[in-house]
Amino acid sequence: MSDYFVGPDDVESQLFDWGALKWMSTAETTGGKRFSAGVVKLEPGKGHERHTHPESDEILYVVRGEGEQEVDDETRDIATGDMVFIPEGVEHGTVNTGWEPLVLLAVYAPPGPEDVLRDLPECEIVPAGKLPTPENVDPEAK
Repeated sequence: MSDYFVGPDDVESQLFDWGALKWMSTAETTGGKRFSAGVVKLEPGKGHERHTHPESDEILYVVRGEGEQEVDDETRDIATGDMVFIPEGVEHGTVNTGWEPLVLLAVYAPPGPEDVLRDLPECEIVPAGKLPTPENVDPEAK
């Protein structure tokens, strides 16, 4: 792996009951310290609880699929090509309303929330190079 080019097999996956995350740019993978970026895959009908990132702004870009995005007290349908800006400390949540996976590019500035997600009890780690499936979870990774 190069600091400049990162492929999905180069980084671990964070596996949740709603889908998976691959953090493609972090200080550990690219050396970049101003933001982190990852690919989020939400399975059909799945989503995650409303939450905040108290110290980071977030951008979500819809790569593929469709869903429903809540930001503060506003809810909108989102689809391929849409972008959502979520300021630090604002409650938000995403649900996949389509029949195929909802794939998002998530960017945090400054970085940090990706580490919080990794430390959640429901987060399971799949090593780099393995498919993000339950049978590939590394029980000793956390």
